[in-house]
Amino acid sequence: MDSAPTSLDPVRASTLYANQLVVNLYDTLYAYKYLQRPYKLRPNLAAAMPKISPDGLTYSIPVKKGVYFADDPAFPGGKGRELTAGDFVYSLKRHFDPSTRPGGAWLWQGRIVGLDEWKQAGSDYSQEVPGLRAIDSHLVQLTLQRPYPQLVDTLALGFSGVVPREAVEYYGREFSINPVGSGPFRLVSYDSSRAVLVPQENYRREPVDLEYEGYDPVTQSRYGVALIDGRIPPFVDRLEVNFIKEGSARWSSFTKSNEIQYAGLPNEQVERVLASIDPVTLKPEYAEKYHMKTALEAGFVYSTFNMDFPEFGYNDNPERARRNHALRCAMIRGFDWESRNESWYSGIGEVFPGIIPPVVPEFDPGLARDSVTYDPEGARALLAEHGWNAESLPVLTYGTTPGPTSRLFFEQFRAWMMRIGYPKDKIILKTYATFGDIVKAWRNSELPFISKGWGLDYPDAENTLQLFYGPNASPGSNDGNYRNPEYDELYRRAGVMLPSPERTELYRRMNQMMIDDCVAITGLSRVGITLWHRNVIALPDRNFVGGRFMYYVDVLEPGAPELEALR
Repeated sequence: MDSAPTSLDPVRASTLYANQLVVNLYDTLYAYKYLQRPYKLRPNLAAAMPKISPDGLTYSIPVKKGVYFADDPAFPGGKGRELTAGDFVYSLKRHFDPSTRPGGAWLWQGRIVGLDEWKQAGSDYSQEVPGLRAIDSHLVQLTLQRPYPQLVDTLALGFSGVVPREAVEYYGREFSINPVGSGPFRLVSYDSSRAVLVPQENYRREPVDLEYEGYDPVTQSRYGVALIDGRIPPFVDRLEVNFIKEGSARWSSFTKSNEIQYAGLPNEQVERVLASIDPVTLKPEYAEKYHMKTALEAGFVYSTFNMDFPEFGYNDNPERARRNHALRCAMIRGFDWESRNESWYSGIGEVFPGIIPPVVPEFDPGLARDSVTYDPEGARALLAEHGWNAESLPVLTYGTTPGPTSRLFFEQFRAWMMRIGYPKDKIILKTYATFGDIVKAWRNSELPFISKGWGLDYPDAENTLQLFYGPNASPGSNDGNYRNPEYDELYRRAGVMLPSPERTELYRRMNQMMIDDCVAITGLSRVGITLWHRNVIALPDRNFVGGRFMYYVDVLEPGAPELEALR
């Protein structure tokens, strides 16, 4: 991976990097089928899909019996005990305990009866939450304040990983680097360069049912995944996840053949490795050595203004607020998305307006593209019309992490802003030591401008629209602290609706509001090009399956008959 997680505690699994490991160390009630496309949920720790009351408010979820946490000194005698429904209740409560510094509470905030009140009353774990109960040792009951069609999707996320209270109390602050779960792997070692995992001895033995997992022989047979049918994973004796920030270093390790076996294709290697980008095709010498998969990401990259900064966002002076709106709109016009796509994503990413990305069914391909059209002349005219000049433009602090790539992103952005009249010395670079540090700055609302990527947690545009929902403001997922009462009301209305043309219309209205308010510079969905060695049996997925695919990975010995047959 291109960055290291700063915590392996499920309550802080807010990044792709953390989630990739957390879902291998902990169990969640549900998961996405390994091979099914479109994606489909299945029971994981749960024994079945939930029983839902006719009004859509009560979910009864049976928990599998005979599931054990990994052996650990936190337990008496060092032996992991059986996981119960009470462990799920405890784990979800932790998201509403401020002392855990949670990152996932927004998923259930205002949703579960009594949970927000439990937090306001002091987060006393001895007190029961009416809407979050263990009916018995293996039955969970969730009661909602209003229908929440995405609830089961949230129970497949790393955020909902089930932890034992004994380990949280035993390790205290060190629990984030001493994970204890019931997942398929346990952690052996972990630092800023690498995590090493081995199979968890107490993990339940469940053979792979390839048909149930959604196997499609037409599109997936070439990856060899049929070889795992009927066998019991995990298949590897040791799983090493290396954190290598720079693409050139990852590529060098990947091509050595005796180091990392799975990696993305760095942009600087595209011309050397690909015979074509439309369609994406490997040159013969690389196709002989590696499997390749391409996919439009379930997410997008974007930048948002922090509306809590009166220099750019909300301002008590109505005239200044009007001028700030013009300033944001001008900066959006001055951002060259096509150049960003060519420079960093080989020109194969998909640029689109707004925050509903192309992978979800609510995407509107006919939406006006003014907000992603490069127009520096129009930007300069807009600034002049509203009294902005080199002297009056506010200082903009641009936060990033170390490394030449991050610096080049900044320099490209600053060059575009200079073209519309922004003085060079008024766009300041602030470098944070780690990705975790800059995430903390976003949550604490320390930066006026935030550039990031967002991967969808589930295949529904609600998951991106919530990024601008007022109650999700910092330290929640709404880093831009956008507050629009009309937007928020539409979000609440849509939030109780099942997929329908009416809901799609609400989604699209919200999307247009965000565009009209010039809140964010957005957006682009990248096309991921993933390669892995031909002796690795896998179908990697960075979207909704995520790191769970590693549970199914097998590695064949060089020269194995099965390997030759795959050729």
